[in-house]
Amino acid sequence: MIIKQAIQSLEQFTATILRNIFSMFHVELVHRYDVVCYAPDGRVKWRDQIKNITVNVGLNDILDKYWKGAAYTAAHYVGLTAGTPTIAAADTMAAHAGWTEVTAYDEAVRQTLTLGSVASQSVDNSASKAVFTISTNQTTIGGVFITTVSTKGGATGTLICGAALSAGNKLIDDNDTITVTVTLSMASA
Repeated sequence: MIIKQAIQSLEQFTATILRNIFSMFHVELVHRYDVVCYAPDGRVKWRDQIKNITVNVGLNDILDKYWKGAAYTAAHYVGLTAGTPTIAAADTMAAHAGWTEVTAYDEAVRQTLTLGSVASQSVDNSASKAVFTISTNQTTIGGVFITTVSTKGGATGTLICGAALSAGNKLIDDNDTITVTVTLSMASA
C-alpha cells in the first residue's frame, strides 16, 4: 500500500512539473491587419481591422524554420481574397476551397511584406505598407493573406495565414487603392 501511494504521489508530482513546463511555452501568435481603401482622390472609403487564422502549414513552417533551423527566407507577400473567404486550418496555397485570390490590381505580383524593427514582441510593415491599385470596377474584396511566393494568382509557396474582412465584402473600383498594414505579435498566454 505504501509503495502504491508513493507511486501515485510521484505520478502527480511529475504531472504537475510537466504541466508547469508546458505552460511556460504557451505562446499566442497574432497577425492583425489594418486594411484601408482609398478613392483615387485620396479620401478614405472604408477601413477594417481584422485578426487572422494561422493555417497548419504556416505553423509548421514557423516551427521548422525557427526551432529546427531549416533553410529560412524572409520573403513573405501579401495577397487579397475575393468575397466571403473562409480561411481554414487545413488550407494551403495549392488547396483552399473556401476562398479565391483577387488578381484585379495593377501591380504585377503580390505585395512584399517589408517588416520594420521588432520591439515589445511585435513587428509591422507600417513604414512600407502593402499597396494594391485596383484595375477593374466592381472588384469584390473579402480578405487578405500572407504567403511565401509573390506570383499573383499562383498556387505555390507556403500559405502562412489569412483573414476575412470583419465588415464583410467590399466592392472596389478601378484606381481605388487598398493598403494593408500587417502587425505580427507574440505573447506568452
